[in-house]
Amino acid sequence: MTTKIFFLHGFFASGCCMPAQALKQAFAGKAEVLTPDLPLHPRESLAFITNLCEREHPNVLVGNSNGSFLGQIVASRLGIPALLGNPHFEMTCFLSERIGAHEYKSPRADGQQHFVINQPLINEFVDIQAHQWDNCRPEMIDHIWGLFGENDHLAHFEPLFLQHYTHAYHFPGAHTPTAEEVREYYVPLVEKLYTTTL
Repeated sequence: MTTKIFFLHGFFASGCCMPAQALKQAFAGKAEVLTPDLPLHPRESLAFITNLCEREHPNVLVGNSNGSFLGQIVASRLGIPALLGNPHFEMTCFLSERIGAHEYKSPRADGQQHFVINQPLINEFVDIQAHQWDNCRPEMIDHIWGLFGENDHLAHFEPLFLQHYTHAYHFPGAHTPTAEEVREYYVPLVEKLYTTTL
């Protein structure tokens, strides 16, 4: 059976962002890495991730930032091991500081590169953020891991993560890992996570 890894990108990124591509390259010939574009709106995104997981049965979820925020919710709900890279558990604060028109930092498959952060979008995150830990359960405590950049100046949620889970790791990077950091720090942890949760 083919090992499947589902990568969940950050809010400004897409499925072809550099960390996604680095993960694909690192696991070429060893595992199938799914890196789709996630919808902008969080409820739609959670439904999309859930449906894909139920169809593809990934062995591990790997996230970055908003992808880790969403990934924790789905992983705990469905019982899927996950590596949460620099999870941003307070997306409402992140978005409130960035109201206005923006452009994705990497191309999206549908060609839509522009989007708007507004109050209705932020409001969608409010309820999801408030209930993000609802599905945490004891059997998943050791199966959802956090990976935190020591130079991440955007998300500082390791203490909050450790209120719910036990495995926290560090790498000497910023909020978005470089290709080299993905290979050096993410890949070994994904492999270890997969083998220890079989």
